Amino acid sequence: MSEESGDRAVLVLLHGMGGTGDVWLPWAPLLQERWPGRWSAPDLAGHGAAPPLPEYSFTALADRVAGSLAPGDRIVVLGHSLGGVVGLALAAADRGVAVDAVVGLGIKAVWSPAELARAADLAARPVTWFGTREEAARRYLRVAGLTGLLGPEQPAVDAGLRQVDGRWRLAMDPAAFAVGEPDLAALLATIDVPVLLARGEHDTMVTDDQLRAYGVPVVTLPGLGHHAHVEDPAAVLALLDPWR
Repeated sequence: MSEESGDRAVLVLLHGMGGTGDVWLPWAPLLQERWPGRWSAPDLAGHGAAPPLPEYSFTALADRVAGSLAPGDRIVVLGHSLGGVVGLALAAADRGVAVDAVVGLGIKAVWSPAELARAADLAARPVTWFGTREEAARRYLRVAGLTGLLGPEQPAVDAGLRQVDGRWRLAMDPAAFAVGEPDLAALLATIDVPVLLARGEHDTMVTDDQLRAYGVPVVTLPGLGHHAHVEDPAAVLALLDPWR
């Protein structure tokens, strides 16, 4: 999904684990009003309409995004959760992508052994099939963490589903859960452009102190949770004001 306007920096919006680029659909009117350049919200590899990878890593996910950019594009990245880590990997100095800045929203910085084991278990499971779209949609919303924020009937859910021979499944490749724990300190050491880390005040997946440990600016968004970009698009878009 993308929109074009002018020739300034391209805003690249990257979704979180289990989601798709269509989670940014409600941003379209706001971006038309407040973002002066082009914007793009691609599906990460193994999500939505994007083909899977033979093996998932943050570098491989970033390389796939880089391959979707037009030659000469300068970009500003806003990534949520997994997408935030991919945005950091995209900005690594040795990748050769012209990144002006990265805003990482709700990046989970600390993983327990139990959480990593759970992710590995999910990655090893076969695809689950459902008899109806509604069943699959409700599962998609749980996996993407969007239950209560989007309804199963909303158009943004369609990109996360696939129908085959009358049955429904999630479009996501389960193996993507095996991407592992990001080494944020190592990633940040490779980046020579501005980085801003942000979280919703009520995000239980990461704390202010965990983010501040990396020595980059941190913003806490009052009253919001892990999916702050869905809850209050305007508040999250305001994080990009320095690079408009």
